[in-house]
Amino acid sequence: MKKIVIASLVFIAASAGFAQSKMGDMKGMDIAKKPAADAKAAHEANGTIKKIDTKTGSVVISHGPVSSLNWPPMTMSFKVKDKALLGKLAVDKKVDFGFVKEGDDYVVTTVK
Repeated sequence: MKKIVIASLVFIAASAGFAQSKMGDMKGMDIAKKPAADAKAAHEANGTIKKIDTKTGSVVISHGPVSSLNWPPMTMSFKVKDKALLGKLAVDKKVDFGFVKEGDDYVVTTVK
């Protein structure tokens, strides 16, 4: 019985370490903190376009901190509200952008 308990604890600890290592770009993000603002509010950030996918209407942006959500800098994918915005974007272009949360997605609504 003692061996089963020890084996279970080792498995749980290893699983937690594996799950944490899969967080990748989100390391340093304090998920225990609640966002500084309502998650449905509009948020603003600046960043660099890393990838544009016209088929799915999404972009990957390496952005700075988003204080309204208590987010550290990270690289993540965003859907784009209006696909016409994709025409304003280019890989490696620096942008200021606004976004909102819609369902499980973060959606870019403005680009400057």
